[in-house]
Amino acid sequence: MFRLDHIGIVVEKLEPAVELYCRLLSYPAEQVEYMDVPSEGVRVAMLSGNTKIELLEPTDPEGALARFLERRGGGVHHLCFGAPAPLQTRLDELKEHGLSLLDDQPRVGAEGRVFFVHPKSTAGVLTEFVEED
Repeated sequence: MFRLDHIGIVVEKLEPAVELYCRLLSYPAEQVEYMDVPSEGVRVAMLSGNTKIELLEPTDPEGALARFLERRGGGVHHLCFGAPAPLQTRLDELKEHGLSLLDDQPRVGAEGRVFFVHPKSTAGVLTEFVEED
């Protein structure tokens, strides 16, 4: 059975977006987790409920998220599903089924080891998998 881990939303500025989503979801601002992922050129704010909301602010003006924001504006960027360890097994299975992957092996994301499936293989939705404990 699959488990939706989080929904990634690209925003222009993190602070106003956090304020908005905290108000929208009645989420306590002091429980928001912040992290920087320099390798991905992003600053993240995570609101954790039964499904997490990952707000993503680009920090690298040449990075993929900055290009996404420039072309499409803010909004839903990806869906992330949990996958059992080892994550490489899931990646290899999807590759064997002919899906186009953005990664040949898991990389480090905001929440640990992750990989992405290209939207052209998933009906236009960028899909991420995160390794579950």
